Amino acid sequence: MIGCGNMGSAMLRRWIESGTVAAGDVDVVNRGDRMLPGNVRQARVLPDGPPPDAVVLGIKPQQLDEVALLHRDRVRHAPLLVSMLAGPDPARLSAAFPGPVAVQTMPNLPVELGRGVVAIHAPAIPDDARAAVDRLMAPLGLVEWFEDSVRFAAAGALSGCGPAFLFRFIDALAAGGVATGLDPDRAAAIALATVEGAAAMVVADDRSPAALADAVASPGGMTRAGLNILDEPDGLRPLLEHTLRAVAARGAQMAGG
Repeated sequence: MIGCGNMGSAMLRRWIESGTVAAGDVDVVNRGDRMLPGNVRQARVLPDGPPPDAVVLGIKPQQLDEVALLHRDRVRHAPLLVSMLAGPDPARLSAAFPGPVAVQTMPNLPVELGRGVVAIHAPAIPDDARAAVDRLMAPLGLVEWFEDSVRFAAAGALSGCGPAFLFRFIDALAAGGVATGLDPDRAAAIALATVEGAAAMVVADDRSPAALADAVASPGGMTRAGLNILDEPDGLRPLLEHTLRAVAARGAQMAGG
């Protein structure tokens, strides 16, 4: 792994925990040492010896050219380059690191629990490379492949940024509880348990989230009064559409950089 920040560490912990990789088989290149699981080796350069089975790229997008100058001679002998960078597409990755099959991914943070989402963009890659990526990503959660870069970007915006927006929603739900009379700690606990239970229910139930919301809301009742606010023309849905468009616009800027 070249670069192993929060997302890279989350993926690495899950890979080791699931037995997908052995900690002793992993080398991490970081600018400084981090707390990493098990016997993972850390250094400032890639180790000598046989080429790795895969190189996972977890640096910041603006560091791509600098890192490529330092490491492309070693990376060119690896069969697979898996990028977590927001922005650079497979063509740009291949230009920076000629040699390996380049795959662009967008994971989200729940991959650490094996309950994440990994969107993948890799047009027309060989079957063996696709199978290798599937084996690597399967323990992380839902894996979705996209041939089209626009749909990949949309999926990445939804899944990659979505957890942060849900965290904000939980916080806002708790703040609403405080505003209506609860103490902050109790409001936070109730909001978290409510979201956790509701998420488990929507996974287990065949009905859509919209249908479940209507099932909770009796006509003229308390829940319906709240849904009427969320469903206003400038309510929750247009807010999230505006939010995701802002994410997509920023992603397009980063891809062009």
